[in-house]
Amino acid sequence: MKKNRLYLALLVVFLGAAGFVIIKFRGEERNKKNLVYQLLERKGILAAADEWINTKKSASKLVMAIQANPDDIKSKITLANLFILEARATGNYAYYDKAAMKYVNDVLEKEPGNFEALTLKALLYLSQHHFADGLALAERAEKINSHNAFIYGILVDGHVEMGHYDSAVASAEKMMSIRPDLRSYARAAYLRELHGDYAGAIAAMKLAIDAGAPGDEATEWSRVQLGHLYENVGDLPNAAMHYTIALNERPGYVHAMAGMARIALAAKDYNKAIALYQQADSLGTDFSLKEELVDVYQLAGQREKAIATAKIVIDEMNKNAVAAATDENIGHYADKELAYAYLKISDYDKALAHALAEYNRRPENIDVNETLAWVYYQRGDYEKALPYIKVALKTNSKNPVLLCRAGLIYDKVSDKATAKNYLQQALKNNPNIPEPLKLSSEQALKKI
Repeated sequence: MKKNRLYLALLVVFLGAAGFVIIKFRGEERNKKNLVYQLLERKGILAAADEWINTKKSASKLVMAIQANPDDIKSKITLANLFILEARATGNYAYYDKAAMKYVNDVLEKEPGNFEALTLKALLYLSQHHFADGLALAERAEKINSHNAFIYGILVDGHVEMGHYDSAVASAEKMMSIRPDLRSYARAAYLRELHGDYAGAIAAMKLAIDAGAPGDEATEWSRVQLGHLYENVGDLPNAAMHYTIALNERPGYVHAMAGMARIALAAKDYNKAIALYQQADSLGTDFSLKEELVDVYQLAGQREKAIATAKIVIDEMNKNAVAAATDENIGHYADKELAYAYLKISDYDKALAHALAEYNRRPENIDVNETLAWVYYQRGDYEKALPYIKVALKTNSKNPVLLCRAGLIYDKVSDKATAKNYLQQALKNNPNIPEPLKLSSEQALKKI
């Protein structure tokens, strides 16, 4: 009898606890659903941009419209678009991706087949490095509307990230046939670069810039990409010119500042490079800037700062990775980036773990294969690196960093002829590549 009473008491406690958890969960879900995202104040010179005033006015009107009518689908899609653009402008993807995803999901809950919402969700998945999910959603959206250029742009990006390069080219051709504009020219440029056609890539990127409005983020992003193409072919004066134009047209544009930092780095002006990277980093939250800053600190002999900055990058990316595993609205996969970050502090075991995690998600992507090959090389596992660097070279890319790494790997497995070929290709135009890699490649070439 006493046992029965005990069991009954325990059952009551269990049901009460379960009920509390359910109520708490439902309350949290309601809070998420009712949460209203606002624009965050911009930093420094970005806050002085003319567009910022208009952006704030537009966001305020949209938020008020949604609060007045929670079923206002058009306003939710427009606000999600605005947040996506603000993420690009500020580098604060963690916040704005989450904000945009909230409104996109609201729309899809009401209208599961809404084309615009599906395309934006696909775009957000790609932004968060959930490439397979983004590509699947884009393919679903294409079936709803196969005459929309924007969806083919997302398909290009998704296929590239998953390593489906023939499909990426086919999608780019469809996109161009529907609407030859900045977005389609920029993607054509990138695909040409991936296939080793730098002259064609430069020509296409110039068309992208001409198709855009000076000062717009997309235009200046394209101009920065053009500058980087010039860096890869060793034309640093042209690269610097385009970065300077981008900064004049869009003051405070962090990607152009990073470009100028690389130009300073090529001249071994480490103090200037550090100052430019620090200035760019102060304006946004793009961790790629801190990653590049780590390398400059190393070259400048500031090892403690390099290690401290690398650990900040690793901690933040790991936080995002945890978030990505628990909530589709926040965080993104960053294993490829973490692999390189751990290499910077010589933690080869963790670098390998992250490189393998990324490889298992998208084994056909050339950048991922390059990452895994380079991690194995740094570990001294040269034979293991070889098959992955072969895959990384499958599109005939002429990226000088890739070619240097390929040459060094082939040198270590005693294929001297192949090593010499790749190293000569990589260095022939004196491209702007990381100084330690260039030095190692030059030394290896002299010994062959």
